Amino acid sequence: MTATATTATATAHQPAWGVTLPLPGLTVDRHRFLVERLPDLGYGDVWSAEGGGTDAFTPLAATAAWSPRLRIATGVVPVHTRGPAVLAQTAATLAQLAPGRVLLGIGASVPAHVTDINGIPFDEPFKRTRDVLRFLTAALRGEHVAGDFDTFSIAGYRLPHPPAAPVKVILGALRPGMLRLAFAEGDGAITNLLRARDLPRVLDAVGPQPPGKELVVKVFVCPTEDTAYARRTARPFLAWILNREPYRKFHQWLGNGDLLAETHRRWADGDHAGAQRALPDELVDALFLHGSPEQCHEQILRYRQPGVTALQLYVSPPPETPAHHPHLLDTLARLGPAAR
Repeated sequence: MTATATTATATAHQPAWGVTLPLPGLTVDRHRFLVERLPDLGYGDVWSAEGGGTDAFTPLAATAAWSPRLRIATGVVPVHTRGPAVLAQTAATLAQLAPGRVLLGIGASVPAHVTDINGIPFDEPFKRTRDVLRFLTAALRGEHVAGDFDTFSIAGYRLPHPPAAPVKVILGALRPGMLRLAFAEGDGAITNLLRARDLPRVLDAVGPQPPGKELVVKVFVCPTEDTAYARRTARPFLAWILNREPYRKFHQWLGNGDLLAETHRRWADGDHAGAQRALPDELVDALFLHGSPEQCHEQILRYRQPGVTALQLYVSPPPETPAHHPHLLDTLARLGPAAR
């Protein structure tokens, strides 16, 4: 069975499973042993993301070189930090390495990743995302694109080598407006940083999903039975991200505003350490899963709800795990779809 057929079968019956690379504690060049084994462990996807660390595309190019079986996907690339044609060129080039196995996830991101470290105004994030989506949809089909969009103008562009097999373009989407755009004009959406019990609200906002569209759920996992360590690992990240406006509004829409009110108040007052402490343990544990790999696996399965086509795992193992290859592979096997 081909990699494409495997992905299609997984999507039709059970969600595909993927891992976000690079893993914390391992540089990109040290992942080959892992990438080569992922299909045997039941994983069909390798994902990357882009904020203030590794770029999104280099890990995927390496993955394509190391494995002919994995789908490669971004989740997500900010729409402000690269020009529309550069995004199209990059996706088309990846498609030459992995034909039929590229999924381009784009999104508005947050001002901290756009303005604070790149000096680019975070203007009209919804419109910019919509415009880039429309450009990419046409350009990746090999069409000539020219004219004025709301947030940029294109004098005229056509990809010299458009992908022979389609590249899906999906959106990082949290609330109803972006979710509707993702499914009306794109190939689906990625959502993240929500509890399994919150997922039905997202599914309701999506509504009936046309065949072939994606709904990807990114799940954060720290596979350790040391609860104190897992919470120490999760709190700085969660306090930071949940105080970014898109995620603050997302959790208000989900009905979690009261749980986060004290965290938001302390963060606004400049008390970032206090904001971390104010995060309720119950929310930390639900947004960044932890426990033995088997316990984490059972928690991940709660996100396997009708309409979800892929589970994207962000795995943050304890510090000693990445240095020991057999231990890391065993952990991923016990976390993933092949676990029993």
